[in-house]
Amino acid sequence: MKQQALMAALALGATAVPVQGPAQQAMQRPTIVLVHGGFVDGSGWQGVYKILRKDGYTVRIVQNPTISLAGDVAATRLIVDAQEGRVLLVGHSYGGAVITEAGNDPKVAGLVYITAFAPDKGESVNSLIKDPPPGAPVPPILPPQDGYLFLDPRQIRCIVRRGRERGDGRIHG
Repeated sequence: MKQQALMAALALGATAVPVQGPAQQAMQRPTIVLVHGGFVDGSGWQGVYKILRKDGYTVRIVQNPTISLAGDVAATRLIVDAQEGRVLLVGHSYGGAVITEAGNDPKVAGLVYITAFAPDKGESVNSLIKDPPPGAPVPPILPPQDGYLFLDPRQIRCIVRRGRERGDGRIHG
């Protein structure tokens, strides 16, 4: 019966276009959207991007402005909205707070936190680092100044420098 209906539609000049239902969409790989942490930019995902692309994934990297959480969530949502199918949001460090906020989009198939903040409703990165449990690592972030966060230069033990000429990173103490 379906074949007869399709043939009749084609005979009348209609164009047959495959329609993707939920089952077909679920079988497609989601686009992986990488969200960087604070005090860095999207280039830190370069190695991960190359590996995922080599494995056949579609990958996007959000370049957050890191001026405000709301601005970073908006930048992430722009990338999510630009994708055709479902996306998997991946956040590192502060990027976890960003994907937590941006992750309520129906296109989002899941959230992946890589050494990232995962605030509950009503929590913020500031509230999470304000009073850490005993023995927990404490990031060298100074109290906010006029709404901006800064790293404490006295507490930073190493700086990561991109080794652009060799294509790798170097850690210096």
